[in-house]
Amino acid sequence: MRERTVGLSGLTVGEIGLGTLTWGRDTGPEEAQGQLHALLEAGGNLIDTSPSFGEGAAEETVGKLVGTFAKRCDVVLCTRSGFTTGPHGQRYGAGRGPILDSLAQSLERLGTDYIDVLLVPAPDAFASDAETATTLATLVEEGVVRYLGVTGYPAWRVGLLSALMSERHLAPLVTIEAEYSLLNRDCERDLLPLATHTGMGMFAASPLGRGVLTGKYRGSIPPTSRAASDHLSSYVEPYLRDQPRRIVEALARAADGLGRSLVDVALAWVLSRPQVSCALVGARTSRQFEVALQGVFTLPEIVVDALDDISL
Repeated sequence: MRERTVGLSGLTVGEIGLGTLTWGRDTGPEEAQGQLHALLEAGGNLIDTSPSFGEGAAEETVGKLVGTFAKRCDVVLCTRSGFTTGPHGQRYGAGRGPILDSLAQSLERLGTDYIDVLLVPAPDAFASDAETATTLATLVEEGVVRYLGVTGYPAWRVGLLSALMSERHLAPLVTIEAEYSLLNRDCERDLLPLATHTGMGMFAASPLGRGVLTGKYRGSIPPTSRAASDHLSSYVEPYLRDQPRRIVEALARAADGLGRSLVDVALAWVLSRPQVSCALVGARTSRQFEVALQGVFTLPEIVVDALDDISL
């Protein structure tokens, strides 16, 4: 697997990263172990997780596997901050208290004393960007966090936060994580230009269109798929409508012409974007993840342009 730098930072990651949305819930320990093994065998290193995935179950699974089957220095752990558990369940905040409390719990679940990339998942309705920025910078200074990023922020707010950190000579934001695929190109409007202007990288989430770009839904909804599950069906449903289906059929024609799978071409399209540092693949089984890893290739420019036009 090829490595890529994350924006203008000194961080390097494999171009395919391991998403853990289903870990601890739909994906059990054995399948999770298989996915981690496949990532490392392919030369990858980035594991993307969150306290909100399975309400901490994903982080716990990652912690057990990394401590047993991988050296800590061989993986890049990316998680989110600000999630705390109260009497009414999990809640979120980007102020000093929620960030510090959430990070302490994540470190314990992950079985580590530092996080490689800490993402802020959304602005806080009450805490100021200055409070968020200074809290994050302190964590970098203390060595508990190495790099910073955001996800779920509108572009204008990312720009304000980034500018504030630059003006105060604080540790900078190095990455933006956002959904990006042939079925969702919203980040091209503002986030990708912002990343280019500020020197940030992009972690492309759901590069396979929430599983729809694998082609598994072309005929029907498989009973073991996300679209058939109670907790993820609403997540997939918007991509099963007429326009996404037309894009999937165009992708299938391109794949047939190249002698490749739909997965290969969908990932190659995302990775053709220079701002993308890593495409995060979240699979239910280890076999699904292995398939994604095995087919990485460079897409011919003429095919990139054709898919650009069809999916716009």
